[in-house]
Amino acid sequence: MAKFFYRMQNILNIKYKLEEQAKQEFSQAQNRYIQEQEKLELLRLRKNNCMQEMRELANEKLNVIELERCNQSLSIFDEMISAQKEVVFRAMAEMDRARTKLNEIMQERKTHEKLKEHQFEAFLQELNAEEMKEIDQLVSYQHSTSQEGE
Repeated sequence: MAKFFYRMQNILNIKYKLEEQAKQEFSQAQNRYIQEQEKLELLRLRKNNCMQEMRELANEKLNVIELERCNQSLSIFDEMISAQKEVVFRAMAEMDRARTKLNEIMQERKTHEKLKEHQFEAFLQELNAEEMKEIDQLVSYQHSTSQEGE
């Protein structure tokens, strides 16, 4: 029996490797995005804590120095949150680029797999046709030898 050989198997193997790399890159980009989101949430939480502290100071005996310190802290937190939002945005953009690249590579791999499937189906049809031809020849031979014997 003939053995199926896909002549572009090397390319398909490369597509598998590229897909694995793209998956790893996407995973790293996604993890970075999650970490940056967590940093942003932590900054927001710290700002809320500072605001709560400022409210408590306002309810107690007026301490202008402490209130000014909290006010400065709030403006610093606002700046840090704004900067972190930019970092989060860039991380999200990088994650989206990695996702797009992964999708493209997966499509290429699937295309090559489809080509391989079609070539395998054609191979099976050709093999089946050869078998049918051999069977026809065998039947013809048996029929002709049986007629000679009569």
